[in-house]
Amino acid sequence: MWRKEVEFMTHCQDVKAVCDRLSRLEGHIRGIKKMVEERKPCEDILVQIAAIESAMHKVGQIILEDHLSGCVIDGIKEGKEEETLRKLKSALDKFI
Repeated sequence: MWRKEVEFMTHCQDVKAVCDRLSRLEGHIRGIKKMVEERKPCEDILVQIAAIESAMHKVGQIILEDHLSGCVIDGIKEGKEEETLRKLKSALDKFI
């Protein structure tokens, strides 16, 4: 059952776009680690952390938009309104 749910939840994502953004975030995190190791000023590190938080939130927004335009619409068209809305509420609760 878990596998089927995963397929349902991920078929609507633009995998390349999301992975590209996540790869950039990985690089950014490595950059912050280097800043810490080099004992850069706290203020500079915090600015970079805020940038990562914003970028990560944007990745979540992209996935949520894909979920709405793909999975949610498909679920409703398939007559699975209650299940689809339950899953959407759960996703929103976790994201927000």
